[in-house]
Amino acid sequence: MCKNRKTIKLALAAMMVALSLLASCGGPAAPGDENVTISVSGAFALYPMMTVWADEYSRVNPNVTFDVQAGGAGKGMTDVLAGAVDIAMLSREARPEELEQGAFLVPVAIDAVVPTVNANNPVLDDLLRTGLTVDMGYRLWIEGTAMTWGDVVGSDDTNPVNVYTRSDSCGAAEVWSLYLGGASQEDLQGTAVNADPGLAEAVRQDPLAIGFNNVAFAYDPDTGEQVEGLRVVPLDLNSDGQITPDEDFYAAHEGVTQAIAARIYPYPPARVLYLVTKNEPSAAEAAFFRWVLTDGQALIPDAGYVSLDEATIQEGLASLGG
Repeated sequence: MCKNRKTIKLALAAMMVALSLLASCGGPAAPGDENVTISVSGAFALYPMMTVWADEYSRVNPNVTFDVQAGGAGKGMTDVLAGAVDIAMLSREARPEELEQGAFLVPVAIDAVVPTVNANNPVLDDLLRTGLTVDMGYRLWIEGTAMTWGDVVGSDDTNPVNVYTRSDSCGAAEVWSLYLGGASQEDLQGTAVNADPGLAEAVRQDPLAIGFNNVAFAYDPDTGEQVEGLRVVPLDLNSDGQITPDEDFYAAHEGVTQAIAARIYPYPPARVLYLVTKNEPSAAEAAFFRWVLTDGQALIPDAGYVSLDEATIQEGLASLGG
């Protein structure tokens, strides 16, 4: 098992224990040989990748340490704009009011949100064969239409569909809503559950559930296989009622990331992930961002994310004056 996957596994386990903890405030970041603590808060989507970067960057820069806490993209933005942390992890686009308050965004990686069901779903075989269309997702999450699993797959199954969504302000819910035709997270209906791990666990415990998760929480970081008890639902991209071979890439993590990189998987619910400071980053923060956009990109594929294209990397470096 590779070092990066070990780091992610430990980070996810620690996060499950610490979901309710607030991020500790680090002192002002400073360059040079002075000891620096950089505090980070925000998106669950970026948390596993950020822990890998923090671990490696501290290894090569022993004077720099990180305090990284997940709590959702909304919490991260609130924290950084209030000066409670140095950096926010953001898994959606910044809002106009956030930019007006000085949010400074640096693109760092790409990932996606995928729909998930319980591995014991009563119509699982049919669902994997037909997939989920945008129209069906709209009816379930946006309209809140009460449906049976037979309605979803075109069978006589009378079990109700139990729809789940996120209760915390998060990028995953926002991009899932945008994909389905909504305008924001507030448009999603269903039983609201806190946090990415919480939503995954709720679906794992309910055979009639359907939810959505960031890719990092739908696949096991050790094996690359789907998380035990969950099944990722393929998207019927052309709405023809069947999953054709070119739409069938969900069995393992690698297939999904390849589809995201090739833009076969749609954007949204795929999206760019950002690190954010309030106003321009300090010298130490900017140095870390430059490293993420250069050496740090090499760590992305092994951690199960998608690297930025060269043009986006250069735009990010230019914004940092590098």
